[in-house]
Amino acid sequence: MKLRIGLGSCGIAAGGLAVLDTLESEIKNRGLDLEVMNTGCIGMCHNEPLVDVIEDDGRVFTYGMVTDKIALQIMEDHVAGGNPVEEHLVSATDKPAAFMDGQVRVALRNCGVMDPESIDEYIKQGGYEALTKCLTQMTPEEVIEEVKISGLRGRGGAGFPTWFKWNATRQAKGDKKYIVCNADEGDPGAFMDRSALEGDPHGVLEGMIIAGYAAGASDGAIYCRAEYPLAIRRLEIAIEQARERGMLGSDIMGSNFSFDMYIKQGAGAFVCGEETALIASLEGERGMPRLKPPFPSESGYWGKPTNINNVETFANIPWIIREGGAAFGAMGTEKSKGTKVFALAGKIKYGGLIEVPIGIPLRDVIYKVGGGIKGDRQFKAVQMGGPSGGCIPAGYLDTPVDYESIMALGAIMGSGGMVVMDETTCMVDIARYFLDFTQKESCGKCVQCRIGTKRMLEVLERICEGQGKPGDIELLEELCVMVREGSLCGLGQGAPNPILTTIKYFRDEYEAHIHDHKCPAKQCKALIEYKIDKDKCTGCTICAKKCPVNAISGDKRQPHVIDEALCTRCGTCIDVCPTKFSAVYID
Repeated sequence: MKLRIGLGSCGIAAGGLAVLDTLESEIKNRGLDLEVMNTGCIGMCHNEPLVDVIEDDGRVFTYGMVTDKIALQIMEDHVAGGNPVEEHLVSATDKPAAFMDGQVRVALRNCGVMDPESIDEYIKQGGYEALTKCLTQMTPEEVIEEVKISGLRGRGGAGFPTWFKWNATRQAKGDKKYIVCNADEGDPGAFMDRSALEGDPHGVLEGMIIAGYAAGASDGAIYCRAEYPLAIRRLEIAIEQARERGMLGSDIMGSNFSFDMYIKQGAGAFVCGEETALIASLEGERGMPRLKPPFPSESGYWGKPTNINNVETFANIPWIIREGGAAFGAMGTEKSKGTKVFALAGKIKYGGLIEVPIGIPLRDVIYKVGGGIKGDRQFKAVQMGGPSGGCIPAGYLDTPVDYESIMALGAIMGSGGMVVMDETTCMVDIARYFLDFTQKESCGKCVQCRIGTKRMLEVLERICEGQGKPGDIELLEELCVMVREGSLCGLGQGAPNPILTTIKYFRDEYEAHIHDHKCPAKQCKALIEYKIDKDKCTGCTICAKKCPVNAISGDKRQPHVIDEALCTRCGTCIDVCPTKFSAVYID
């Protein structure tokens, strides 16, 4: 028997380290010879901290939301007594969690099941078999052909055929070539790259080394934002281990192929997710996009042919080489092959990281894998593709999740962020939120992006503040076209998407804000009022005592009233009003 505890960033944030200390102390106190393995996130972030009890026969019992007290109970009842603690189990080998049902794990195959800081653990999982196969049995051209057969498209957002980029870099003329991993994950609500790097850094390294062999590159760089210290630490460990074992460096595995890599920590600029801006940052310049062509495959890092893929793309490569491109291509749709990793966030019951076959209906992602909407509220929309993506309404829940279908709705697959919204979400405010992000993250190089996003944000802020004017919707649409057509990179080109999709699918909410001075979702503070139902209010005085600005008055045991002139609409009154009365409401 052995124990396994999830210590990705989410597990640590939820208290995983304290649980680990408890388990290790209890093992020591009991004098047990029991291994406790650290691992990354398996995806069930909503149940962290997670602890697995792995029986000698291979059965796995997973406990969720483990506290010190629960950890002691697991040690007493399950480890010592042999009786699983049913009330805290979230899954077992014979009864998997609903969250995991329907998932197919390729890029995330090792996350949450192995020690990410052990190259031996990775090798036990079949690690570096694909690299060995490439160096001993395949030519670079055959590797590229296998990736072509798989149909793998770049998972960073654009969905460009991976084999084509590799081949273009291989055919480009240059005395030196580079492989770059884009780990500059900056979308609000996205954590795919972080979890993959924390849970399986060797998988990404192996994919990069194979790419280097196929493209004829000798050096690699991982561009990872500095906000991911755990991912960076585990990458550093993996790189050092790979060098020690001869997987990196000169004459890898006794071949005549040499390849090495290093990590570049980015400052967290969203625009550096664009490949030419990333290259500029790698070179020590300010992260600003460059005009294309030439494309990086011709002239990239230091003017040399450079291939850039994101974390998930590289993570798929070892599996594709080992299992065959046809096996990967058998999943997904005709034009969108394989699986896709998504980060489920927002008003979803089971938030976390998932990997599903491309083409799965959006409804299945949200209701079968994600468990539906928190509080069983009504689903309203899902924002896909990050700040450059768009909002998809409930009427399109049966849309297959693939590149073409999602793009047809005005959104994009992006790198895999999914922010779920319910009926309490104001779609005008959502558009304002994402535009505020892109406006702040704009590098300022393009006038249309620098000024246009600012003007659009001003209009949205005015609408949310109850100062909207007739014609504002049309003005926004006009500005969106200008910004999209005049911007150099994807940040500016995609910035209008949240506005255009919310106008397209929720125009009535914009009109209610502008013409009726009402927020249908009751979220925009300038367009709502907090009131007390005199027939329900018992005069308990709780709301009056808790109001931070003393806007509530009334005699004890008599109905109270709210002075709208003083009210700051903080929501404290509605939060503290006893549920059995629910006297405070929003109008």
